[in-house]
Amino acid sequence: MDAKIGKFFDSIGDFFTGGDQIPWCDSDIIAGCEREAAEAEKGSSDDLKNECIMRLSWALVHSRRPEDIQRGIAMLEASLGGSSSPLQMREKLYLLAVGYYRSGDFPRSRQLVDRCLEIAPDWRQALTLKKTIEEKITKDGVIGIGIAATAVGVLVGGIAAALARKG
Repeated sequence: MDAKIGKFFDSIGDFFTGGDQIPWCDSDIIAGCEREAAEAEKGSSDDLKNECIMRLSWALVHSRRPEDIQRGIAMLEASLGGSSSPLQMREKLYLLAVGYYRSGDFPRSRQLVDRCLEIAPDWRQALTLKKTIEEKITKDGVIGIGIAATAVGVLVGGIAAALARKG
């Protein structure tokens, strides 16, 4: 019984804090990826450069810092045209969707994950992200409705109180 109560409170906490299954990335990992990308620029093959940029992009869009996320989004959007294979395009679209999700642009994130799923319809990561996005959009809608209902209730209560004083 205690376990059920604990799960209930955890789910309520997740509802209000936005708990999701998308991993976070620390600044030391980002710094390591930046060093790796800088080293690759000094004469490595294009494949190695692209791998390093993809790792750095992954780290940036999974960061807790909004400026890192924006940097990752910019890097991915700049490299989108140079995607030679459907697999590369899928990866970049997915990372862009994560970046937009982390930055709070849920409609754009959903649009990108849908494009990703056009390339790979059964890709579990993308399906999980889509579900997470849709839950977040639903949750934000429920909270918005609650706020609006509260505002209407306060307004109606204020009008009723004003009318009661006049009468």
